[in-house]
Amino acid sequence: MVPLKVGVRMSDQVPAAPSLARRIVAHPASLLVIGFVLMVLVGGLGSVLLNKVFGALDVARNTPVRLIAAVVLAGCFILTYKGYKRWIERAPDRELDFAGAGRELALGLAGGALLFAVMTGIVSLLGGFEVFGLRGLGVFWSIAGMAVFSGVFEEILFRGIVFRQLEVWLGSWIALALSSALFGALHIMNPGASWFSSLAIAVEAGILLGAAYMLTRRLWLAIGIHAAWNFTQGWVFSVPVSGGEAPLGLLVTRRVGPDWLTGGDFGLEASVVAMVVATLAGLLLLRLAIRRGQLVAAPWQRSS
Repeated sequence: MVPLKVGVRMSDQVPAAPSLARRIVAHPASLLVIGFVLMVLVGGLGSVLLNKVFGALDVARNTPVRLIAAVVLAGCFILTYKGYKRWIERAPDRELDFAGAGRELALGLAGGALLFAVMTGIVSLLGGFEVFGLRGLGVFWSIAGMAVFSGVFEEILFRGIVFRQLEVWLGSWIALALSSALFGALHIMNPGASWFSSLAIAVEAGILLGAAYMLTRRLWLAIGIHAAWNFTQGWVFSVPVSGGEAPLGLLVTRRVGPDWLTGGDFGLEASVVAMVVATLAGLLLLRLAIRRGQLVAAPWQRSS
């Protein structure tokens, strides 16, 4: 054992430099890849397990079990992220800290529902959306489960991991552009998708949800907005959620008119109206984040 120098306290000793392996893992690019792969693996394995054991995620199964399964998966995603922060990133989990989560989540849920309702109202005034009556409960459980799953999983993946690590590495502006582009590009694989629908998702959702994270430096607000947006369009207005078949929701509705107004087969979120409304909301949140000093400079700007 090497003796301590006389007169030098333990707290004054220079800590050992991290190993090369640790420095590689701690780089934002490495943390991005590790976190992305980890979350996708947990999502895939969890979905397969719940389907094999319970058939709980069967899209045709509209029962409370489907919502329960989505909540269980969401809990797994949250625990996985907390483990990733503690043991891989070795940093405190501020993004999913439960203190104050209820308020931020509630604000997000209200905001996401209001945004989609406003956008749908504008499309209706322009003659692109018609309501014929009430259907009732419809596929409530399926849509609620989908909203919980997509809200938690996609926000942890794209804002908690992709955006956050890119921001540390390259600054807020580049992180916002790249994470938004990736988010939109991955939606091109959805049914009914087109280059315009992917552009719409990248611009309206990428800016809105990225700004929601930047404003709070937490994920709860973004999770609430994302989940409520999907739930409102799918269950309340019976509109396809990012492509696919129109669900049987609360209202009996029909979209009529050109694709630029109705979003075509992809749904109303590919409408020009949705792009304008959601992007304006995102820019407002972004402005608030900048005024609060939440913008992270690019590395080449930090020393100037």
